[in-house]
Amino acid sequence: VKVGDVSTTTGANGAYTLTVKEGNYYVEASKNGYSQGLKSVTVTESTAYSTDFSLRVLSTGTGDGKTIRVITRHGADIMLVAENLFLKSDFAIENNVVNIEWLPIADALWIETIKRSDDVDVAWGGGPDLFDIILDADLLAPIEGAGIDAILAGIPEDIGGSETRRMVGNDVYWAGAAISSFGFTVNTELLDYYGLPEPTTWQDLGSSVYAAYLPTTLVGTADATTSTSNTRIFQIILQIYGWEEGWDVLTRMGANSKIFDQSGNVRDAVINKEIAIGTTIDFYGYTAQWVNPEFCRYIFPADGTIVNADPIALLTTTTDKDLALGFIEWVLSPEGQKTWLDGNINRMPVNEAVFDTPLGQQRSDLEEVFAKTQDALTIQFDSVEGASYYSAIRSYHRALIVLPQIKLEKLWEDLTWALEDGKITQAQFDDLAFRMGDPNDIPFVDPATGTTEIFTLAYAQAINDRIETDVVYKQNLVDAWVLAVNNHYAELTAELESIS
Repeated sequence: VKVGDVSTTTGANGAYTLTVKEGNYYVEASKNGYSQGLKSVTVTESTAYSTDFSLRVLSTGTGDGKTIRVITRHGADIMLVAENLFLKSDFAIENNVVNIEWLPIADALWIETIKRSDDVDVAWGGGPDLFDIILDADLLAPIEGAGIDAILAGIPEDIGGSETRRMVGNDVYWAGAAISSFGFTVNTELLDYYGLPEPTTWQDLGSSVYAAYLPTTLVGTADATTSTSNTRIFQIILQIYGWEEGWDVLTRMGANSKIFDQSGNVRDAVINKEIAIGTTIDFYGYTAQWVNPEFCRYIFPADGTIVNADPIALLTTTTDKDLALGFIEWVLSPEGQKTWLDGNINRMPVNEAVFDTPLGQQRSDLEEVFAKTQDALTIQFDSVEGASYYSAIRSYHRALIVLPQIKLEKLWEDLTWALEDGKITQAQFDDLAFRMGDPNDIPFVDPATGTTEIFTLAYAQAINDRIETDVVYKQNLVDAWVLAVNNHYAELTAELESIS
């Protein structure tokens, strides 16, 4: 196991310990005859960090078998199913591909990883914003070839108002390999137990109705800095409601919520009745329905969602372009699209032809949802605007909601009970509740300029590129935000106490 410049050999039980300074690191695990493991970890304090690896025995082929290297945001479930299917495909057998080396790296480290490795073939999974960022970094090459062109000709360029491919001139630089909507998954058994209504809109998730049992949290969401799907949800809310009102919705939602580090954990918490409502990408909701069909279901928000393409792309660093393009063609083909129909995955394929296969004909439930997805109330999502503040809002969400969440939750709990007990008026409640997340009410000092700033849309766009590349600046800025937010919550708490 190697972390930065230090390395060690694991014990017989696979355990290892390494000591490093604060910073961002790659953790590499390798063993002869096994696949390589590569993960990222951010060390921010003096504590123990646990990183688990599950190395797979490499397949054996005739002669020197070939390996495809894929950087991904997909989970182990998708990687395992896709690899098993692909290595049995005619293309893999004919080209003696015996292994896929997966690089499940945090999206913030993709550009550095691709450049440093200089031999990654394919990028797959992680959302359009991430792929547009690596396109802007000149790391994507056109997807081309008669087979791919024929498949793309059968896939609409637009599904539910969202693009299924990124065109630059006449060239395709990424193609959607699956489609997703965004909403929330509910456990009706838990809602019934607490006598609470089923939410229908994003705004409902920030309702004081769900604060009635705090500090028992009944809503769940994820940290934007560790979940690309929840980041997309937050972008949707900002575009539906506008900047100030959008942050109001997000802050109240965060005050009601248990914050998870991964969106998959939000789904699991709904299934296990740890929470009653969780913000999820659609396929997590369908998996919850599959596992617990009596009580779990996925809801399309009545105030709007979007349908997202989940891309796959060819990297400029590939060492075997034909092999990489063959893998991409397989992923987009009906055979590769079977990956999404696995009962543990339940994702929406982008290529509807998969439902004509024998396996596809057994998944009429997903085909029905595929049709519903196209009919869902979708907004005209501005992906260019979303990308322009993508990294900035992720860090700001962490500073405003995730890091000071205990203080935020307590303020929200006290505020709702003050209204319930008649200690404040509805007008006073509305004023204090809105001000909790209003960026205009939370001035801070920019660490680079020393000037007092407000987190406006224009400011978020202005700092976005620097946040993506300057780790020190980003950390200093988050520290400044956290300081301002903690002071802000303390001031609102004091104001509430003075009027109640």
